[in-house]
Amino acid sequence: MEEKKVPFLSIVAPCYNEEAVVDIFLEKMFYILEKLDKTFEIVFVNDGSKDNTLEVLKAKSKEYSEVRVINLSRNFGKEAALTAGIDASLGETVVPIDVDLQDPPELILDFVKKYEEGYDVVVGKRADRTTDSAAKRVSAELFYKMHNKISHIEIPHNVGDYRLMSRRVVDELKKLPETQRFMKGIFAWLGFKTAVVEYKRESRAAGETSFNGWKLWNFALDGITSFSTAPLRVWLYVGIVLAFIAFLYGSWIILKTLIFGIDTPGYASMITVVLFLGGIQLMGIGILGEYIGRIYLESKNRPIYIVENEY
Repeated sequence: MEEKKVPFLSIVAPCYNEEAVVDIFLEKMFYILEKLDKTFEIVFVNDGSKDNTLEVLKAKSKEYSEVRVINLSRNFGKEAALTAGIDASLGETVVPIDVDLQDPPELILDFVKKYEEGYDVVVGKRADRTTDSAAKRVSAELFYKMHNKISHIEIPHNVGDYRLMSRRVVDELKKLPETQRFMKGIFAWLGFKTAVVEYKRESRAAGETSFNGWKLWNFALDGITSFSTAPLRVWLYVGIVLAFIAFLYGSWIILKTLIFGIDTPGYASMITVVLFLGGIQLMGIGILGEYIGRIYLESKNRPIYIVENEY
């Protein structure tokens, strides 16, 4: 069998309903990579798109020998699609990038320079978030601060999936077995010698984002529960504090009864305390359920994704 030639660079691009931007992405990417003057491949991962993305990608794979298409059997989510693309990549270096061109492909040239200086990982850091809404900027800042406060793995602020990784980093990444994947945390967990290149993120070249507030909220929950047990531990301290308050209040009731006699307890104060403690207990059970759910899903040991076809 003829061995596959190993390119210098693998571009990994997950796609979900991106038919409007594929042509623009490839035109820009080829223009940039030709300046690099190194061998490369572009690995698209079709993550169960509902539009004509797959047909467009198949046509491009026939038109360009550098284009490969991994078609997943259904929509597995961006983290799984990104994993599939990285697993399929052959290059000495690997760069994940979104097809919407919000992350400028020109930065790849700077990534390669840093790699040639001896860095195994080169990350792109957003210098500002002016293209995001005010709500998204505030929520992102809160997430990074909270995650890094309670987790032993620190995620750099405003650093996403856009980065360059050497082959040895990718080989270590492929050894990680978890199915519930938070790639930003996994990338940070790997370590290795890292350089940072700042850039300004642009608006989407075409199409609409598939992320909404609810998906981002669940994404943040995945990030926190994947790399920290602090939400579980905090309920021990909440319980201790409430037990201490209950002890003080109970002592006060006993002393008050001994000194002033028995009075009729108030219904309002009693129901308030009951509802308060019930809400605290349900919150604790809910957080415990998040972790139990992750254990349940991991214990099934299902594959992260299923490849239907490759083109």
